[in-house]
Amino acid sequence: MNADLIKRIIEGALLAAGKPLDIAKIENLFEEEERPPRDQIRAALEEVESDCRGRGFELMQTASGYRFQVRQDLSTWVNRLWTEKPKRYSRAMLETLALIAYRQPLTRGDIEQVRGVAVSSDIIRTLQERDWVRVVGFRDVPGKPALYATTKNFLDYFNIKNLEQLPALSEIKDFAELDPELELALSGDKSAPVAANDEVSDTSVEDFDLQQQADGEDSVDDVDADIDSDDLISGSNS
Repeated sequence: MNADLIKRIIEGALLAAGKPLDIAKIENLFEEEERPPRDQIRAALEEVESDCRGRGFELMQTASGYRFQVRQDLSTWVNRLWTEKPKRYSRAMLETLALIAYRQPLTRGDIEQVRGVAVSSDIIRTLQERDWVRVVGFRDVPGKPALYATTKNFLDYFNIKNLEQLPALSEIKDFAELDPELELALSGDKSAPVAANDEVSDTSVEDFDLQQQADGEDSVDDVDADIDSDDLISGSNS
């Protein structure tokens, strides 16, 4: 199969899919006997990306794979296609999400300890309904509180492949303006993360796929009983 046809097949699939496609899904577009080598698929994706330069859309690689999307600088005009205004999230929800993203995994109690106020069940439920946050285990202490971490959908929504691409806290001015104590809590002593001294029940931890390989394929990491949130922070906008 020639390279031009491979590229056109991939372009068509990305347009039709309506969601990101990783390398494995792209490979499955082809019958076994005609399937091109993985490096040829990557080369085709690079050509597609190059072809998008100077156009109103781009090829973006996120945690779940590759997708076409409108360029950010055109959002002011494109957003006029929808009459409904985008949702505005409360400060409490954004602070909760930020804490989970930068200090995961952590419990509701950990969040409340940092913020100094109770976390509304509606906030946790909304984050879970949006599939930005999920339960990845339970702390091995009385009551077995749930441990929360971000999902691949969270990474996809914010156009990043992994947690390493989260902006450095020094680049985020809003947190300092909203609450200097929150900024300090987020950027606190990394050698003693929120959950570092607590054990996680290994029987309750399922596939923990926060970190993704550079080509967008799923990468499942097992969470041991001595899980350390720093390892997750070092792992991985629309």
